[in-house]
Amino acid sequence: MKIAVSGKGGVGKTTLTATLAKLFADDGRKVIAIDADPDTNLAAALGIKDADKIIPLVELKELVKERTGSTSDEFGKFFKLNPTVNDLPEKYSISTNGMRLMTLGTIKRGGSGCACPEGVMLKALLNHLILQRDEVVIVDMEAGIEHLGRASIRAVTALIVVVEPGKRSIQTAFQVKKLAADLGIKTVYAVGNKVMNDTHIEFIKKELKDIPLLGTISYNNRLIELDLQGEAAFSDNEQLVSEVTEIIAKLKECIK
Repeated sequence: MKIAVSGKGGVGKTTLTATLAKLFADDGRKVIAIDADPDTNLAAALGIKDADKIIPLVELKELVKERTGSTSDEFGKFFKLNPTVNDLPEKYSISTNGMRLMTLGTIKRGGSGCACPEGVMLKALLNHLILQRDEVVIVDMEAGIEHLGRASIRAVTALIVVVEPGKRSIQTAFQVKKLAADLGIKTVYAVGNKVMNDTHIEFIKKELKDIPLLGTISYNNRLIELDLQGEAAFSDNEQLVSEVTEIIAKLKECIK
């Protein structure tokens, strides 16, 4: 199972990613959760203490230079396009709640899909995780999917776009679907979040049109409490766990 989670900023991608990872781990699966979102909040959502002290992979300049052969930070310099990355998951992941976390970080020059040493290393790493590893891999991404190469995006089991009851997040879902279609992925699904009533659910279903809805997650005050306490999003949060359990069941049904 290789899952990419995308959507407009603030819709709840990280909460869904963390809970998916926890539930797959509880089911006895080996899980690697990947934080590829600029906000890098996945560690906190997983309940990792001192999450703000984690250094994202792309900021480890000496590692990037070593693996890509880059000798300069200047744009246009030569570097390897196929760096060795197969040992990075073991060396640069953190174990927590029965799973592992890797924080990739954001490329701050040339766009997230830039032809720079950092971009090449991230794309090689994600290709390795998605194409060659046997773990469940769940990637918390920004609204775009530029980190993924054509080979890895086609191997993704499901691209889940998180939406909330609102026009802008629905528009982002269609933008993500179009980008995914351009790269050859057809298994695009949606999850509704911050749902407060049946009217919200009907709105999401109607606006998504032909994007299948895996399920919805209710507006959850417990998430705010857990965030203030520095605890995992799923900690003592039966409502969230129950709803995401149903989403996983629906996903398995869709990909049979």
